[in-house]
Amino acid sequence: MESDESLFERMRRGELAAFDALYQRWERRLYGFIRAYLDDAAEAEDVFHETFMTVLRAPADFSRGSFKAWVHQVARNAALNRLRSRRRGESARERHAIELPVAAPATAPAALEARETERALAAAVARLPKSLGEVYRLRASGLSYEEMASVLAVPLGTVKSRLHRTREQLR
Repeated sequence: MESDESLFERMRRGELAAFDALYQRWERRLYGFIRAYLDDAAEAEDVFHETFMTVLRAPADFSRGSFKAWVHQVARNAALNRLRSRRRGESARERHAIELPVAAPATAPAALEARETERALAAAVARLPKSLGEVYRLRASGLSYEEMASVLAVPLGTVKSRLHRTREQLR
């Protein structure tokens, strides 16, 4: 399978098929990542599309690290911008719902138990301080520690300590 970086370079040279391949490859994963920030599915979809429009319009911005870390950073920034603009336009009502994917169990009791576990974990993540919740979402999206440090613009040691604190608080 062709790497994200290779597809990105092809896209920079004008191959829209490479853009389509990147879009399809990242659609589910990145949407889920954005959805963890935004509790509105339509808003999350808008932010996902904004993210890929940024990828298409500003390819020169990608000159460091992995494509995976960069696209997560773009998505995170777009989601946080959306949250800021929402707060400016709305009352102080808080939104904390997080939808986490869980594999479908084979039986009804197992499905009920998985859904309860999912809700409990979502509630626990929602109660985490912002910096720990972000680390959780980035790690759940499959980013390495180094990629997480790049997205958050913090030292690697900070990522490790935040992830440790996140695990402790979730326990």
